[in-house]
Amino acid sequence: MVPVLIKDLLSSKPEGQQVKVCGWVRSVRDSKGLVFIQVNDGSCFSNIQLTFDRNNPSNNANVNNIEETLKKLNTGASVRAIGALIESPASGQAVEVTLENIECLGTCSPEEYPLQKNKMSMEYLRENAHLRARTNTFGAVYRVRNQMAFAVHSFFQERGFQYMNAPEITCSDCEGAGEMFQVTTLSLEKIAEMGVKAGIGGMKVEDAHKIVDYSKDFFGKKASLTVSGQLEAETMATALSRVYTFGPTFRAENSNTPRHLAEFWMIEPEMAFYDLDDNMDIQEDFVKYLLNWALTKCQEDLAFFDKRIQPGLIESLKAVANAKFTRISYTDAIAILEKDAAEGKVKFEYKPFWGCDIATEHERYLTEKVFNGPVMVYNYPKEIKAFYMKLNEDGKTVKAVDVLVPGIGELIGGSEREENYEVLLERIKSLGLEPKDYDWYLDLRRFGTVPHSGFGLGFERLIRYVTGMENIRDVIPFPRAPKLADF
Repeated sequence: MVPVLIKDLLSSKPEGQQVKVCGWVRSVRDSKGLVFIQVNDGSCFSNIQLTFDRNNPSNNANVNNIEETLKKLNTGASVRAIGALIESPASGQAVEVTLENIECLGTCSPEEYPLQKNKMSMEYLRENAHLRARTNTFGAVYRVRNQMAFAVHSFFQERGFQYMNAPEITCSDCEGAGEMFQVTTLSLEKIAEMGVKAGIGGMKVEDAHKIVDYSKDFFGKKASLTVSGQLEAETMATALSRVYTFGPTFRAENSNTPRHLAEFWMIEPEMAFYDLDDNMDIQEDFVKYLLNWALTKCQEDLAFFDKRIQPGLIESLKAVANAKFTRISYTDAIAILEKDAAEGKVKFEYKPFWGCDIATEHERYLTEKVFNGPVMVYNYPKEIKAFYMKLNEDGKTVKAVDVLVPGIGELIGGSEREENYEVLLERIKSLGLEPKDYDWYLDLRRFGTVPHSGFGLGFERLIRYVTGMENIRDVIPFPRAPKLADF
């Protein structure tokens, strides 16, 4: 008999049918001869209750086996149980299972089990990330993460996008920031020994080539883990029209804030023949689609987050899902921030000025105080944006856009891409990048160039927003950050 998932049992009509339940014990309670075992299998937030009546064992031929098994059960133990699904006489649950037989598959010492009944800190649970999915909080996080991943694919597949897999190893830096993890088969120890022998212990970075011969490396040149699949997605969009990537990306940024990870997942669509306005339209549709999906498919888990993690979460998500996104130029947004700061309406840690990168405090002020809803800021100064963004006619700004939402600030960043070969080449040179590293990317502008746009949404940022979790390390199963690569 195949085990029935608890989420399916709880929605079944109780007719006394025999069912098999497998999962992990949450609690065992013995009350006046009645034994109640709460079991969870992770398929939903709720447990199923298994019951055994010691006062009426005559109908159960396996009473001795059940009694022996009960002695082994503690919180965390795994069980396989068979019994009849009946209507529950207790409040708060529709059905329960009367035990006919139960087997302890794996015992769990209550003295050694890291997940105790008392409240555990998020930091403590990060140290036990291999077990934290068994808690209410993280079981809910990972179920929401699963649903949102499905929603991402559903949105794009419904709109004619092709799913593609961008490479994780690359020889080009999409963002031009240089914060990349190097991939090499060269021995760092041997390179260090060579440096010592060469007497260049105080060697400068630009002199590294004196002892590092990348022609002998696996790829024959310097390679790194990707920070974005965007450039590769653009190549596919110029052949398939609409594509999207959804996979892991890496950033070697030495940051220990609750908003940064070294390894994270990115959703990056690219659309040929889309201008900036088209791009903003689909971004707004995308955010609303995702939030409505969560509100519909994750009701039980969101109710938990609303009650225990962030009160008012559901109403705030509904508000954004039903809102008309305000669209405002960067210049106008900065003017509002400067004016309100000058008039004493708000005090910012970072002074806003034209040319600055809008900080999180600015983003939240715009969404939570000025417009009381989601905001799309577009046309940023070219100096603070990446080389691939299309230059506006003013020569000072690029056709970039950020989607800001109350509570966290930036959720999406995107732009219309520069399709003019000469302009793009000049941008690459002006930022000190090596044009030959982008020959293949420039070819897209030489051979049948087209206007095209795209955007990026950090998946963990989305999950953090939807769940109300404070730290981004708590919305990915095994977080990677400075000095953190456990499990």
